[in-house]
Amino acid sequence: MRFVRESVSGLPRTFWMLFSAMLVNRVGAFGMLLLPIYLTTARGASVAVAGLVVGAYGAGGAGGTLLGGVLADRWGRKATYLAGTTTAAALMVGLGLARPIWLIAVLAAAVGLAHSLPGPATVAAIVDVLPEADRSRAFNLQFWAFNMGGAIAAALAGVIAEFSFLALFLIDAGMTAVTALLVWRLVPETLRRERVATGPAAARPVIDVGLSHGKSGGPSRRDRPTSMFWRLRIGRARTVDRFGERGGLGVVVRDRVFLTFVGLTFLLALLTVQGQSILQLAMEGDGLRPSAYGLVVSLGGAMIVVGQLFVPRLIGARRHAVVLAAAFALLALGYSTVFLADRLWVYVAAASVWTIGQMLAAPPNASIIAELAPTALRGRYQGVFFLVFPAAGFVAPSVGGWSLQHLGPWHWLVCGAVGLLGAAGHLWTARRREARAASIRAAEIAPQETVEPAFA
Repeated sequence: MRFVRESVSGLPRTFWMLFSAMLVNRVGAFGMLLLPIYLTTARGASVAVAGLVVGAYGAGGAGGTLLGGVLADRWGRKATYLAGTTTAAALMVGLGLARPIWLIAVLAAAVGLAHSLPGPATVAAIVDVLPEADRSRAFNLQFWAFNMGGAIAAALAGVIAEFSFLALFLIDAGMTAVTALLVWRLVPETLRRERVATGPAAARPVIDVGLSHGKSGGPSRRDRPTSMFWRLRIGRARTVDRFGERGGLGVVVRDRVFLTFVGLTFLLALLTVQGQSILQLAMEGDGLRPSAYGLVVSLGGAMIVVGQLFVPRLIGARRHAVVLAAAFALLALGYSTVFLADRLWVYVAAASVWTIGQMLAAPPNASIIAELAPTALRGRYQGVFFLVFPAAGFVAPSVGGWSLQHLGPWHWLVCGAVGLLGAAGHLWTARRREARAASIRAAEIAPQETVEPAFA
């Protein structure tokens, strides 16, 4: 079909290798998927203890995203990816063999850290090898692979668990090892450590993220019309990283434009996790069986698998902020509808609406982080950005459970209000974010091009 060709044509080999590695890894992601059931049935843990162990996995993931971002810039994308996947494969075997709950909790935290290491490196590698015009398509395909693999894993995990929980962990470890092998053999290192000489004649554009005032008589922060200014370096010639690589995480966490975008993404993640955690409690309160919740979840996965490839054509060249505002509005509508839900078909309709919102949000969200991340700090920016997902996985169930218990159905109207707040936030901050992205593009000394021929 024409739209399929338009979605997949022209992307380089490295992207497809990373795409394949993600799909293989997600198909085998059995172990953590059923960890709560494993703990309560096979290990005799209480529901509260099982929740703490799963929380340990999330805490490890939060640390892994930050560490993965730093290592992706220092070690390289490929080395960081291999470190995460090989470590995760070994730890997963240990997790399946562990018996004391305390040891399982420690290993779960370590697995969470190892699982999160490749995330920033993967996205940074995709940005490395793709020009800006192709990134939205690539991130859309990546989102499709993530959900397609997860849907297959969910279908297989229950069947495998009927025979052996240990098999879940061993197969998971094996598939992770296969992923590492694929990357080791087929994916080149994409990080390019370019150096530029500076001296009397070298004036380089520098991105100002509001961190320095400058004492050489330049304009103050208040007087600067844009986020890019020219700084003349005078003195003996020396080499420096093209964009302040030595700045480290400190540069990232003081970048207000970027952190505002991260905050809006955190709202998106909070709403998404409502459907993965709190929704089942609301459905149980309405007397619906767990199989009904399974139907709602599987419907969302099926919609993404079937419809995600249509999203690039649907959003076209529209501004990222407009698409994200529309996505938040759909999330607000979907979760607000649960306020009225007491039958399965209403839950299905509500989930269909917010799933469309999630599908629309994925490509522009990933493209914006790529635009806001300077080349030399790309891994660190990705690491901080990825932190929102484990953080939301911890905050949303905790706060959402309390809210549902005390507010009842009104909890879902609060979720709707959060969605509208996110939509307004993206429209309000769009101009400054777009100006920052434009200044970063202008400051890049050598335009980013694909590092290899694209597949026809």
